[in-house]
Amino acid sequence: MPILEVKNIARSFGGLKAVDRVSFSVEGGQIKAIIGPNGAGKTTLFNLIAGILEPHGGEVFFKGESIYGLPPHKIAQKGIFRTFQNVQLFSRMTVLENILVGHHRKMQASFFHAAFGVPALHREEKRAVKKVTAIAEMLNLTKHLHIQTSQLDFGTQRLVELARALAGEPELLLLDEPAAGLNIHETSQLASFIRQIRTSGITIVLIEHDMSLVMDVSDEIVVLSYGKKIAEGIPSEIQKNPEVIAVYLGNENA
Repeated sequence: MPILEVKNIARSFGGLKAVDRVSFSVEGGQIKAIIGPNGAGKTTLFNLIAGILEPHGGEVFFKGESIYGLPPHKIAQKGIFRTFQNVQLFSRMTVLENILVGHHRKMQASFFHAAFGVPALHREEKRAVKKVTAIAEMLNLTKHLHIQTSQLDFGTQRLVELARALAGEPELLLLDEPAAGLNIHETSQLASFIRQIRTSGITIVLIEHDMSLVMDVSDEIVVLSYGKKIAEGIPSEIQKNPEVIAVYLGNENA
């Protein structure tokens, strides 16, 4: 059974069909990319999967269960986390504090524990710090843990947002243009991190404009144009697809 199934999902804004009956599935452990020109409907599709927008048709299934109409926090509780095109961190909090925010759904201590400072809370806080510190180490963020995120460069902020999503222990991670604003070295490093994350057992779906990154890390690619799916396949197939070349890669002879 696929971990994610999107079936004929649709969303319109006025008369514009931003996502037009798109279907695809993602197998557990895959890295699947969604590409297409600006305005193709990629982020809208992510917002439909994550519950930020309500579909106007179709269904979304996670591990065989419909998540249609569920609010974002309920979808996150089921194990789907996402990052955003624009970094959304708490600028006055440290890197450690930002990552801990992502771990809060895994915390078991009650309001009573917090109010009275009982030992169970302290033990859980220690476990949480240990967990997020390990994530920070994997993403080379250890030296930044006690620095406010507002003092970090953009590339490092991107990694903090990724770390925060990982702290929620997702089964499915949605990455919305994770390489946007990164230089060549940072993008190469990101590719390595994405592969490490997959190795840890997390399935990844990413939206990305950097074609070198897409071709490097993806098992399969879905191509959107004007809200419609025009192609799906392994990277070598997508590179040779005439319609993809015409509408996305801009082949002058197409």
